[in-house]
Amino acid sequence: MAEPTRGAAAGASRTPEIVDGTESHASRLRVDAFDDRVIATLDRPDRRNAIDQAMVDELHALCTELEQRPRTLILTGAGGIFAAGADIAQLRERTGDDARRGINATVFDRIRHLPMPVVAAVDGFALGGGAELAYAADIRIGTPRVRFGNPEPGLGIIAAAGAAWRLPEIVGHARASELLLTARVIDADEALAWGLLSSIHEPDDLRGAAHAIVDRIAANSVRATVLTKRALLAPRAEHPAIDGELQAELFDSGDKRARMTAFLERKKR
Repeated sequence: MAEPTRGAAAGASRTPEIVDGTESHASRLRVDAFDDRVIATLDRPDRRNAIDQAMVDELHALCTELEQRPRTLILTGAGGIFAAGADIAQLRERTGDDARRGINATVFDRIRHLPMPVVAAVDGFALGGGAELAYAADIRIGTPRVRFGNPEPGLGIIAAAGAAWRLPEIVGHARASELLLTARVIDADEALAWGLLSSIHEPDDLRGAAHAIVDRIAANSVRATVLTKRALLAPRAEHPAIDGELQAELFDSGDKRARMTAFLERKKR
């Protein structure tokens, strides 16, 4: 499936930042923006899309855009790899103070709480920080080549950027414990059976499948989608009160009345 043509005039791929006539660094993200969606491709092929500080900074910049103008985000990786992990060379030099700042955890949490849904289209390795980035998405799809794992204990650290709390929510405490304590890598079939992936597609079909999901999201009310995600992320103790408050806003909206009127008129035909 080709990339969507909608909004093409308003969206374009980004180029590396230019400072004083020279390139400051190669962009870690290739971003294609459209009216109803943004596709962000992790693009650091020389390091298997490893997540370094520059990529974190670019993800923060992307979050700022999507907080100001909400659109569904598709996250994917270039070269048949999602992300092989965080940049080990940088991790080796980080201190306890860096750990307390939660460099990766902070941006992954920001991605998790974007107003509109996030779809991770995962191909190949999603390890360490790459796996934790995928865990932050609302929906994950993959290819038969997918490999998920958190090898952090083998490197003398823990998976501290979301795996310890998001993975149990996705696959259950027992399975998350096995994965995080053994540092075992699971394949696409096991990830699908565990519910870590929603579906598996051939590599050439992965982006098309992601766009099909976004098409379904785009057909719905934007505000209802935003509030559905807000309800899903709310702590259990806030339910059912928060559901009533969110529904009250929608019940009083013109969009709800227009959509329901259109539905009833279609039934009459």
